[in-house]
Amino acid sequence: MATASTPAVPESRPYHHGGLPLTLLAAAETVLVRDGIAGLGLRAIAREAGVSHTAPRHHFGDTTGLLSDLAAVGFQRLRDAMLAAMDGVADRRERRHAIAHAYVHFAHDNPALFGLMFRNEIIDMRRPSLSQAAKAAMQVMAPTIGEAPSAGADALSASDAMRVTAAWAYVHGLATLLIDQRLHGVLKASPGFRDPLALVDAVLENVALAAEPASR
Repeated sequence: MATASTPAVPESRPYHHGGLPLTLLAAAETVLVRDGIAGLGLRAIAREAGVSHTAPRHHFGDTTGLLSDLAAVGFQRLRDAMLAAMDGVADRRERRHAIAHAYVHFAHDNPALFGLMFRNEIIDMRRPSLSQAAKAAMQVMAPTIGEAPSAGADALSASDAMRVTAAWAYVHGLATLLIDQRLHGVLKASPGFRDPLALVDAVLENVALAAEPASR
């Protein structure tokens, strides 16, 4: 499994044999951003990478395998963003809000990749790279939201499980409304915000995070 600090994609198009899977992932992300999920075929990805059309299948097995590994890259980046946001923040309430902002801003900045990460019909959550990356991201959120500071995603009480689920639904719902561009009607009715992201940031700052304990 790649670690969170491992570069997810190469910086340049040239590659050597050992870097070909990373080159293909970089090409897949380029196609995803440019052409959307509908354009994510193995031949299109190979063409973008400048390699044989058989190369993606050789390294990833099929389209689902490649897209699952690309979704894993997304969860690694999301985990990194949440860790960076709460670095040096001691207060647990502030850490929760830092994570929430990081989650929403990651979605806003990476809408195509964020969308892919939750498209179960085209990715395989049983693939080890993806399941481990998603679990690692959850292990950043769960201890901060739950009552037990040391608890991870594998050790949640019933109350913590409900609290984490509610909080995740809250920030994920905001992120989805944002990237699906569903907030323009609210902005039109209330011109107090410069753009949808500013509105969502204000919600996170002024509306209690779902399932947040009354005091900490």
